Amino acid sequence: MRINPNINDAVNSAIEQSQQAVTNAFEQVSTGQRVNQPSDDPAASAAYIQLQAQSADVDQYTANASSALSQAQLSDSVITSVVSLLNQAITLGTEGANSTSSATDRQSIATEVQGILSNVVGLANTTFQGVSLFGGTASGQAAFVADPTSPTGYTYQGNSNVNQVQVGSALSVQASVPGSTLFENSSGSVLGALSGLATALESGTSAQIGTATTAVTTALNYVTSQHAVFGNAVNQLNSQETYLSQETVTLTSQAQSLVGISAATAAENLTQAETANSSVLAAAAKVIQNTLLNYLQ
Repeated sequence: MRINPNINDAVNSAIEQSQQAVTNAFEQVSTGQRVNQPSDDPAASAAYIQLQAQSADVDQYTANASSALSQAQLSDSVITSVVSLLNQAITLGTEGANSTSSATDRQSIATEVQGILSNVVGLANTTFQGVSLFGGTASGQAAFVADPTSPTGYTYQGNSNVNQVQVGSALSVQASVPGSTLFENSSGSVLGALSGLATALESGTSAQIGTATTAVTTALNYVTSQHAVFGNAVNQLNSQETYLSQETVTLTSQAQSLVGISAATAAENLTQAETANSSVLAAAAKVIQNTLLNYLQ
């Protein structure tokens, strides 16, 4: 017994197409996506791939901005503490320069200033994610170490490089200032000024203590000017995070418009596909039955 192969092929093709339509519709319901493979809509798939690449870039910039913001905020907090300590040192120096201060008083004040110097060095050695915050781009070592041969009692181990963080296709933000610039700059050396004030209090005259106190004030003014770097970085990064967040929403919306589908539409498509498939199967059964009857007659 033989059945007309042309009719059989047509029936099989119709069944395969209707079943594929049901499969595609079911995938739409399951995934919430209109396009689940490139063949579903080649143009939309190509555009979607481009959007994915843009989204990956935005995700990386967002991660960079978040990390840089945390670093800048920590740096800002540290420098705020340093400024406070320098103000304390100035107050102590002014007190020590007073002619009514005794040698014992000045020795006690010198000890306090030495403590302030140690605290400032501790702050200068702050780390962020295991890396020296003020070590430039050097890692794995403290920015400053004790060195009795140095005039300040400490030596800088970092480098003078600045961390620039890419937070946009055409935007990078300075996320750090090296310790050599912040604490040992010739324009106002923080460590040098504090060390000099402690020495003057221990063995200097009122005039020398006054001069040393003025040097601390100069260092304070310099650090305050550098403090603005971190304030600007925080402002820039906050603004960029807001922009990147909106960009993520925009790209997600565009991707959804390209390949997404509403639950109601997907359910309707599945119902229609299942109805069509049932009709094709019913028609196919009749066609095959009629073909067999024709053959037998």
